[in-house]
Amino acid sequence: MKRFKNEYTKEMIILPIILIIIWYLICDVFQLVPDYMFPGPTDVINSFVKLVVSGKLFKDVFDTLYKVLFGMLLASLVGITFGILLGWSKRLETLCKLVISILRPIPPIAWIPFSIMWFGIGIGPAVFIIFIGCVFPILISTIDGVHRTDPVLIEAAESFGASSSQILTEVIVPSSLPYIVSGLKVAIGIALMCTISGEMIGSSSGIGYMILTSTNLFDTGSTVVGMLVIGIIGIIFDYIFTKVQERIFW
Repeated sequence: MKRFKNEYTKEMIILPIILIIIWYLICDVFQLVPDYMFPGPTDVINSFVKLVVSGKLFKDVFDTLYKVLFGMLLASLVGITFGILLGWSKRLETLCKLVISILRPIPPIAWIPFSIMWFGIGIGPAVFIIFIGCVFPILISTIDGVHRTDPVLIEAAESFGASSSQILTEVIVPSSLPYIVSGLKVAIGIALMCTISGEMIGSSSGIGYMILTSTNLFDTGSTVVGMLVIGIIGIIFDYIFTKVQERIFW
């Protein structure tokens, strides 16, 4: 098994290395693409070093992570709580179904003008956009998890005299946990996309703001650094939630 994992890891690295070599040849060696249109690996590395030395990269990463985690926390509290309640109560789910069906397809970016009017410029708009983008995937996954709870487990709990609150907390919630984590895993990717969009328009800090200002200054090296950092953060979160899922399903 260990050998298989090592081989699988090596296979994963092959394609990125090939792409980096092609990128280097096109942009740095043969200079087929001007720097202002797309930078080569050398420019990106130089920009990365400059941002690290100045400390700006760490500050922007911290600001972005703060917004992502804060928005995810609010979305999780609302989505999981209401997801359990709606999944448990058929009448309540029917009452809210139309509103959820109308709001869920609306892109989070569409809320940016209102978020700026309501919260001004700063952390508020980005957190609100993240909340809007994440709450529905978490909500739907939680409802689905409650619905998929094995009726035999509920009947067994009832036969032992368990109350409704005990069934909810000791049967429904643990059974729904894998689906809740799946919803959180989907939501974190959406959160990263939402925060970058929000920071580009309604914020004065963060990686999204750095990408926007760098592009306006034709500093494409820093722009690509910001894009790659977001990708790396996404990989880290995906790895964390995958490990949590493995433990839960195990």
